[in-house]
Amino acid sequence: MTAKETSATTKPSVPNGRYRWTIVALLFAATVINYVDRQMIGVLKPTLSNELGWSESDFADVIFYFTMAYAFGFLVFGKVMDVLGARYGYAVAFVIWQAAHIAHGLASSVTQFSIVRFALGIGEAGNFPAAIKAVTEWFPARERAFAIGIFNAGSNVGAIITPLLVPVIAVAYGWRAAFVITGVVSFVWLVAWLIVYRRPAEHPRLGAEERAWIDQDAEPVVTAVPWSKVLRMRGTWAFALGKFCIDPVWWFFLFWLPGYLGDRYGLDLLSFGPPLVVIYLLSDVGSVAGGWFSSRLIHRGASVNFARKITMLICATAVLPVFIVQSVDNLWLAVLIIGLATAAHQAFSANLYTIVPDLFPRAAVGSVTGIGGTAGAIGGMAMAKYAGFVLDNMNTYAPLFAVAGSAYFIALGCIHLLSPKLAQVRIESRQELAGA
Repeated sequence: MTAKETSATTKPSVPNGRYRWTIVALLFAATVINYVDRQMIGVLKPTLSNELGWSESDFADVIFYFTMAYAFGFLVFGKVMDVLGARYGYAVAFVIWQAAHIAHGLASSVTQFSIVRFALGIGEAGNFPAAIKAVTEWFPARERAFAIGIFNAGSNVGAIITPLLVPVIAVAYGWRAAFVITGVVSFVWLVAWLIVYRRPAEHPRLGAEERAWIDQDAEPVVTAVPWSKVLRMRGTWAFALGKFCIDPVWWFFLFWLPGYLGDRYGLDLLSFGPPLVVIYLLSDVGSVAGGWFSSRLIHRGASVNFARKITMLICATAVLPVFIVQSVDNLWLAVLIIGLATAAHQAFSANLYTIVPDLFPRAAVGSVTGIGGTAGAIGGMAMAKYAGFVLDNMNTYAPLFAVAGSAYFIALGCIHLLSPKLAQVRIESRQELAGA
């Protein structure tokens, strides 16, 4: 069945039950924690650079090893989620990344930070494969983009909390304590996750009406999908190349934006908080709005292919003003331009993640998400090295913003060329559908 046929089929009415949104709330909270842990090094960059004597290339190396581990971890955890399931797979990833995050408080050299960032990258890579797997289990196709948009907004909330909370802790107790305190408190989420999460078919609190709504997109049972098959499908590479293009841009914003605001507008550890809050509040709006917009188009009868791609085209266009931000002297105008770009990124990203369950059966979602995440992290590794080289040798952010402004059109072009119709893969028939 094609995506267009699926959207046109008569579906059950929306149920009274809302338990699936409790699952999204937990995914949102985990993503907040994930991004607090991830972004802290960017917020603390000026402090760490001054205290430990880091150059731009030293900082880029630390980020490079995180992204290297993230690339490997995404690939591994993608498969882990398909084997262990979201409940236990997520728990394993969470424990690894929190232990590594706390260990940052013990690091002193570039080498030590690279080691703990590597471990953090391994664990944090499990977040999105687990969350996408959970959304695929708990939501029908017409709600997935919206659900993904909501939990993905947690990345922006994490990015908002970090510059507000972490400088206060760091000033009061030191930057080492900031890593330890945030890590220990975060384990409350793990307890809640293990108590609450089950697959819909196994959950005692899920009503029959809501279960029928979740199961409305009938798909054949596929118990295992080998990588050898997934890697031969064009849909896998459509997602992977999209991630390769856009993930480095987001990581550039996440890790280098505090330093850029400090260098360009003279802000410090305490004063760059409000501009970052505005940027990531706009990102939150983009994440939810992007998922809502394509889901709304599908509700109104548009095909999945049209809804996802027109939304991504709008987002790619909205990023374009970032080309000129380096020449903008007014701080708050620059904040609005960057905020529009980050909002468009998050809306684009929500729809990009959603094409995985659009194309693939549930048994393959974790593996495909992992492959795409690995591709995105490889792009992030290249961006880290490029950023360090540009800033050390050219002393300008303009080339980096130029990459950001063009990446989304390239990503959308790759997606459309490799998957022009977003036609659903029929793995159960054992046909190698290269036109996925």
